[in-house]
Amino acid sequence: MAAISRDEVAHLARLSRIEMNDAELDHLASELDLILGAVARVQEVAQGDIPPTSHAIPLHNVFRADVVKPSLTPEESLSGAPATEGPRFKVPQILGEAE
Repeated sequence: MAAISRDEVAHLARLSRIEMNDAELDHLASELDLILGAVARVQEVAQGDIPPTSHAIPLHNVFRADVVKPSLTPEESLSGAPATEGPRFKVPQILGEAE
């Protein structure tokens, strides 16, 4: 596999409008070459007869069943609140909207 050249990295940086100095271009060229090599190795393994998957093992419904359980009443929920307004918590206004 041909290595990605420094000029190609500079061209990509110009297209992306990323300013890079010479040391960064040299470093990124070698890094991109390693990345492209890793992608090529993965492509060698991935044959056409293997279907694409999102997980290594099949997943079935992983959520628990909804179970109704007793909870607090509105009065119990608001009992420790510093301020309430009707059946709701009252909090300071933060967006500057009119009431």
